[in-house]
Amino acid sequence: MKIDNSFHPRGLLANTHVQTLLSSSGYRRKKILPQAEKLLAASEKWILDGGDGIRLLAYYSAQPWTTVSRGLVVLIHGWEGSSESNYLIATASNLFNNGFDVLRLNLRDHGDSHHLNEGLFHSRMIDEVVNAIADACSRIDTRPVFMAGFSLGANFTLRVALRAPANNIPLQHAVAVCPVIRPQDVLDALESGLPIYEYYFNRKWEKSLRKKAQLFPQRYNFDDWYKMPRLRDRTEDLVVNHTPWDDLNEYLDGYSLVGDTLAELKVPSTIVATVDDPVIPVAEVEKLPATDCLERVYTERGGHCAFLENWQMHSWIEGYILERIEQSLEE
Repeated sequence: MKIDNSFHPRGLLANTHVQTLLSSSGYRRKKILPQAEKLLAASEKWILDGGDGIRLLAYYSAQPWTTVSRGLVVLIHGWEGSSESNYLIATASNLFNNGFDVLRLNLRDHGDSHHLNEGLFHSRMIDEVVNAIADACSRIDTRPVFMAGFSLGANFTLRVALRAPANNIPLQHAVAVCPVIRPQDVLDALESGLPIYEYYFNRKWEKSLRKKAQLFPQRYNFDDWYKMPRLRDRTEDLVVNHTPWDDLNEYLDGYSLVGDTLAELKVPSTIVATVDDPVIPVAEVEKLPATDCLERVYTERGGHCAFLENWQMHSWIEGYILERIEQSLEE
């Protein structure tokens, strides 16, 4: 494992939990919103076609007509995040302020999109994400096209990269930040790590399902589900009762990237992983096959999708994604 030493936080910021918790905090949001003013002012709400009547919500920010765009970057958030998550807004604004058009895509039932589809989100819904991105690319003339995703969104990003050539998505490079590789490992890490992480995801998931049940009361009643304390039990219950799969492991294996899953990558892709990630173990990244289209970058610190450099809440990953995309433009 070769460590990239260009990111080296000091003091409290060297702590993985400080990194991870600060990243999604209100304190960071106050710091990043001023730099995002141009991005947010330019944002247009789009409803994208996911196929079979499925609709996904996205926000598109195009460069002013007086500026020639350097390309389009599609960004995907993590599980129970959204197009408004701190890390997505910060990354999007940095790209936008440096001349790129940006599309911030919401996965089903994320952000303000629960009303768009009656069916529940699950992590094997790759086809609708591919279709939505293909729809966006058909509407936008900007080329070339890049992608970046975080956590579960990074897993989706790599799966989109696998399918892009066959689906008329002119993807030139993909960056996956702290991607879910083996979903079972994530459940294990959440169960054995600091309780605050499992609590955090349980709370956000519960809020999402309450919204879904209010919108579709004739279809959903999660009263018994709310009483389950553990994330694994909740996941298994929803898999058995609201997906085509009867077995939790079968469901999780369906979006796993282990083994030779990424061996057929034709789109150059970069994985950025942190050794100290408290949510997604880095070990499975090391086991991925060596291919010409997959590079791996490791940092010693950074927590989960955080990479905070200072108390102004600047994140190293924002600059890295921009730099890697700019390098791709020159290749």
